[in-house]
Amino acid sequence: MTRGRPVRLSALLAAAALLAACQPRAEAGTPDAEALLGTWQVDLRPTPDAPAYLQEFVVTSVAGDTLVGTFYGTAITHGRINSAWNAVHFAFVTSDGSGAYNTTGVLAGDQLRGTTHSLGRNFLAVWTATHTP
Repeated sequence: MTRGRPVRLSALLAAAALLAACQPRAEAGTPDAEALLGTWQVDLRPTPDAPAYLQEFVVTSVAGDTLVGTFYGTAITHGRINSAWNAVHFAFVTSDGSGAYNTTGVLAGDQLRGTTHSLGRNFLAVWTATHTP
């Protein structure tokens, strides 16, 4: 009751509908990290207008939050997966004589989008990849 008057049912229903519309919506399930399995052609071109520079990213195992495979012909270490944000995100480390390369990416539809950061060579590469049959 408000000021001696009963609250109308229609006002309560309108308020309930407004509150329901403001609530976060449940996501439609966890994305499947197994979609990463297989061979990917990674385009590592240094600038958007440069010719394609293709290298392979091969994912041989996905188990829980762990990723195993190779990138640019080098074994992946510390491979991790996070599917908690309604997408499959991953990160791993590779290395060569210049030091470590920290790579992160996300599965976006049928494509991967990622970055590779090298302190030893002082660059951040932005790349995309497509799954190969």
